[in-house]
Amino acid sequence: MTIMISSHLIKNSLYEFLIFGLKQAQSCVFAGSFFVLLFLSHKIMIPGLPRYDFLFLGAVLIQIILVFTKIETIDEVKTIALFHVIGLLLELFKTHPAIGSWSYPEFGYLKIGTVPLYSGFMYAAVGSYIAQAWRRFDVHLVHPHRYFLSGILCVAIYLNFFTHHFWYDIRWLLMGITIILFSKTSVEFTPLREIRKMPVVVSFVLIAFFIWIAENISTFFGAWKYPDQLVTWTTVSIHKIGSWSLLVIISFILIAQLKHLKGLKTT
Repeated sequence: MTIMISSHLIKNSLYEFLIFGLKQAQSCVFAGSFFVLLFLSHKIMIPGLPRYDFLFLGAVLIQIILVFTKIETIDEVKTIALFHVIGLLLELFKTHPAIGSWSYPEFGYLKIGTVPLYSGFMYAAVGSYIAQAWRRFDVHLVHPHRYFLSGILCVAIYLNFFTHHFWYDIRWLLMGITIILFSKTSVEFTPLREIRKMPVVVSFVLIAFFIWIAENISTFFGAWKYPDQLVTWTTVSIHKIGSWSLLVIISFILIAQLKHLKGLKTT
């Protein structure tokens, strides 16, 4: 009897894990499609169309297809557009010759300054994943902190990406504040039928780790280049996980704020 119960439990757990993986893959549909574009951009040469422009037009086409097939909702597209703008502003600053954090050395028509328009979609991919995962897993926050305070934290983290080049880098202080602010906050999500729970801070780090892996793939395919990758590609420093964690925190807070505001309008 015990063996039969254990076998049934294992089968249910494996099935739930399979559904969890499937929903994660569905949530990553835009990011995954963008990686396919990156790969194709090295294999397909269209006369008169620079690679950066091919990536931008391809990303726009993917968005149209996802909306048309109802894989993405209109609200999610609005969220993606917001992340695109936020990302472009950061890119314009980080790639300025006086800063030179990374660069886009190839030619392109669809650029603002030295920044190709497709670059905003890389930030949008993060927002797209979180927004879709939120919907597909029916995410709920347990013991969320006041939205006003988390909003201030979000702004402070974003500004530090700019100000640390001229002033003190307070990212570790911001991380500490994040841990304290969200110490009692968890995310409830439903892969299948059972409601699962995870500390929200753990989810920040896990998402950031997988973005770091995606960043290595992206730089390998030449999406952008760090100064030490201009001659030969090298692995992106693992310390970037900290930066990505901060970006994930911004993304998560923004989407939580938007979900909260939408909930207020519908009540």
